Amino acid sequence: MPNTHHAAPYGGAAAPRKAVTLARIADMHARGEKIAMLTAYDATFAAAADSAGVDCLLVGDSLGMVCQGLASTVGVSLDAMRHHTESVARGLQRAQGAAWLITDLPFGTYHESREQALRSATALMQAGAQMVKLEGGGWTTDTVRFLTERGIPVCAHLGVTPQTVHALGGYRVQGRDEATAAQLCRDALALQDAGAAMLVLEMVPAALARAVTEELSRCATVGIGAGRGTSGQVLVLHDMLGIHLGRPARFVRDFMAGAASIPQALRAYVDAVKDGSFPDDSLHAW
Repeated sequence: MPNTHHAAPYGGAAAPRKAVTLARIADMHARGEKIAMLTAYDATFAAAADSAGVDCLLVGDSLGMVCQGLASTVGVSLDAMRHHTESVARGLQRAQGAAWLITDLPFGTYHESREQALRSATALMQAGAQMVKLEGGGWTTDTVRFLTERGIPVCAHLGVTPQTVHALGGYRVQGRDEATAAQLCRDALALQDAGAAMLVLEMVPAALARAVTEELSRCATVGIGAGRGTSGQVLVLHDMLGIHLGRPARFVRDFMAGAASIPQALRAYVDAVKDGSFPDDSLHAW
């Protein structure tokens, strides 16, 4: 079934849509309505994605590779994240946007202490973010609790965590064996208990991602390379438009293929997430 609740195409007379909030995200998770998320790094693409009906926009530190040409996300600064957050927030304001805006806390800006994390998160929230995202389980749990107790919504991130990809031995699927799968489940539950309202699961087996999603009652999961059993999906904007500096991951779908325009490709992505035709679980049989 096609998505019928999104606004008119970007550039047209867009009908207002209800703003996405934490309460709405929780309700979508509870009802099984899929959450469509994309990265965004500038005002124009933010407005276009919002007009296509994207529920959440992520100012990802992936901008280091996509926009800055870096080899990884490690070199991205807090100032860069703040700059791109301001740009995306302005695009949403210009478009009277409804999408929920999340920004990554970049490498080294939340590792030192809870207080450092609060300062970094404050800077991003003041730039226009409505939620911050941080990577890892275990040691991050206390930081998540510290932030959420102070009114800062948090999205956690487990599985492949790009900021620590060197420690993981590269972009390798996580949670393949019983011990690491059990640890990922424990970390997910602990992050939910600490107050995380969303959880990105990156490159984990589809069966594990589905099990974690079913186990979490208050925390919506968003998958990337984790099968269709999560509460929603996220892709890097450029990847789903078929624009790459390198070879795309096998779970990426080029939505520009067969589309007449970028707005049409964005709407096709939203529709495919909403109706469950994306992703293809056969590409996640890790």
